[in-house]
Amino acid sequence: AVACRQRGDSVRILSQTNTSIEQQNLEELKEQGIDVIIGSVSDRRVVARSVKDIEVVFHMAAAQHETGMSNEYFHHVNVDGTRSLLSSSVDAGVSRFVHGSTIGVYQADRGTVRDDSPTIPDNIYGVTKLKAEEVVQSYQDRIPWVIMRISETYGPSDRRLLKLFKGIEKRRFAHIGRGANLHHPVYVDDLIEAVLLAAKVDAAVGQTMVIPGFEVVTSRQMVGAIAEVLGLPSPKWTVPLAPMWAVAVVMEWVLRPFGINPPLHRRRMHFFIKSFEFAGSEARLILGYEPKVSFADGARRTADWYREQGLL
Repeated sequence: AVACRQRGDSVRILSQTNTSIEQQNLEELKEQGIDVIIGSVSDRRVVARSVKDIEVVFHMAAAQHETGMSNEYFHHVNVDGTRSLLSSSVDAGVSRFVHGSTIGVYQADRGTVRDDSPTIPDNIYGVTKLKAEEVVQSYQDRIPWVIMRISETYGPSDRRLLKLFKGIEKRRFAHIGRGANLHHPVYVDDLIEAVLLAAKVDAAVGQTMVIPGFEVVTSRQMVGAIAEVLGLPSPKWTVPLAPMWAVAVVMEWVLRPFGINPPLHRRRMHFFIKSFEFAGSEARLILGYEPKVSFADGARRTADWYREQGLL
């Protein structure tokens, strides 16, 4: 949104403020002169007001990390919400709909993944995001759309890696397993470039493409790069994978019925388990997308932002 505003675009955001971080983001957006409407993508009246007089819609809203929520909740937000936004966009005469999906629709550990590789999601988030893609595709003749399967995103304003940075900073981090699984993280500035290209490149319409980062890194390499920018030695402690997985399963089974978010759960373990490497050929060929930020450089920029916010 800020990148669009800096280009001179008029910007409107539909979002929610369910957490203190979201409330902080709201204040920062208002300071940039960005129009923000508070509401859900599943509320048709709010959605219709949000897309009025809008040329391009970037749909990045999703139920993703919420714990203790039913499968129906994920379906309501990710599938029904996408349908609501699409329908209102058609009625409003939106000229392009850029849909943010996820690499979670693919099966991990299958070598290099291409855009047309089989989709086999293994959790409710991935399942409902794939169904949302099908909803977008069903609007083929009603609105020009682009589907972007976005890799692990990090950088300033994102707090997804904050726990990892903090654990390493406090020297409380231990590798789980060998740490040889692959990640293809995309720095936020590179992702913004891809999203803006998807909004203007004619050949992108009707395409589904992966948006990978600059390089493929192992979990151990990621941790080492973060330790280096924090001025610390890379953590050496390693614990076996199997018993930690068992602990995660037990914590979920015992704590979640009481509405308690377990400190260790299976989705958090995916950092040490899932392995993805992407060709990203369609994004390069069609969009001319070329990610530029290495993980070492991106980790440094991210650490600087965390420090500026008093988070490290």
